[in-house]
Amino acid sequence: MKIAIVGTGYVGLVTGTCFAEMGTEVYCVDVDCEKIENLKQGIIPIYEPGLDEMVNRNYQSGRLMFTTELTDCINEVEVLFSAVGTPPDEDGSADLKYVLEVARQIGRTMNHYLLVVTKSTVPVGTARKVKQAIREELDKRGLDIDFDIASNPEFLKEGAAIKDFMSPDRVVVGVESERAEKLMTKLYRPFLLNNFRVIFMDVPSAEMTKYAANSMLATRISFMNDIANLCEIVGADVDMVRKGIGTDARIGSRFLYPGCGYGGSCFPKDVKALIQTARREGYPMRLLQAVEEVNEDQKSILFRKLEKYYKGDLQGKRIALWGLAFKPETDDMREAPSVVLIEKLLAAGCKVYAYDPVAMKEARRRFGDNLYYAKDIYDAVVDADALILVTEWKEFRLPSWSAIKKLMTLPLLLDGRNLYDINELEENGFIYHRIGR
Repeated sequence: MKIAIVGTGYVGLVTGTCFAEMGTEVYCVDVDCEKIENLKQGIIPIYEPGLDEMVNRNYQSGRLMFTTELTDCINEVEVLFSAVGTPPDEDGSADLKYVLEVARQIGRTMNHYLLVVTKSTVPVGTARKVKQAIREELDKRGLDIDFDIASNPEFLKEGAAIKDFMSPDRVVVGVESERAEKLMTKLYRPFLLNNFRVIFMDVPSAEMTKYAANSMLATRISFMNDIANLCEIVGADVDMVRKGIGTDARIGSRFLYPGCGYGGSCFPKDVKALIQTARREGYPMRLLQAVEEVNEDQKSILFRKLEKYYKGDLQGKRIALWGLAFKPETDDMREAPSVVLIEKLLAAGCKVYAYDPVAMKEARRRFGDNLYYAKDIYDAVVDADALILVTEWKEFRLPSWSAIKKLMTLPLLLDGRNLYDINELEENGFIYHRIGR
């Protein structure tokens, strides 16, 4: 079976590579010539554990091919996935210009039946616009070629994307015809031989499912952050509260960990986009508006704790940051709490010493020479007036606290992920502040 993936960003590259790993012949198409040439040379544009090895193996085998021209492959494939970006517009809604341009290119170049699958996260109703754009281009050519559209939203977690794709909890597919359903069944069956977990539904429902899933997870995070902040005020311990409610089978324990806010390429963008979709329909998403407001405020909580400790006088203070990526196992700093924190620290006159296992290059791109980029966790804390944990990387879990205390000017630790044992920190002489206690 031959397929094409248009867009070699995070979703497109992981999708194409994993399909190739299962024996499908995959053409990955992107207009970025430099990116395509780098991929051919084994240079991967994103950090995702295990992806570089899988890309190179399948490229060498000939199952994974890279090109800048859709015309090179469109009439060789049965299924074409559109995985181009949908950046937020000024009002927070998803910008569909790249999605619709791909649709127009398809209509201008296709010569046989094609199943066009939207993989990008797009608002409800986008598939209809894609179908219309393809049909308009075919009409201009005077052709009446049959095609189908489908929606196949991704549910990949950065840092665990390969596992998520190769062994998914479920695969959601929106289709309009039996022919499209058969093709998608054929494509996904190798991943789900023992338990075929593909959920077929209508296209608008598939488009909505992606937004609803991410919005639910974001809601749980903001809810727990709100509860954590109240716990601090009334003298409760949010860890005890989390355990108390997480054991309720109706609630469960996932996504109940308080912290300094969510970030990344999905949750913030998708929550905003769903709010805007509803607003255009005249329906206010009051709960999600609150979710977004809580999250934006939570990104400043570590700065407020630091500012409170130093009574507002942060000028010249040397602050160490552990973690820059929005979560572990990625170099992604989009909407990361660290970005808000760094901006506030610099504006307050602080000197910021930062360390992250993989996101240093991205941080340098964003902040240039305004930060000191430490070589490890110990280099970051030399003469520090405070240490702030922002991202819960594994290598941060068991440091030598005695060595760190000797290196710091003041052993003040602000834990943005509630990673550490308060008793151990206090025994080592640290002033320890966390979220929700």
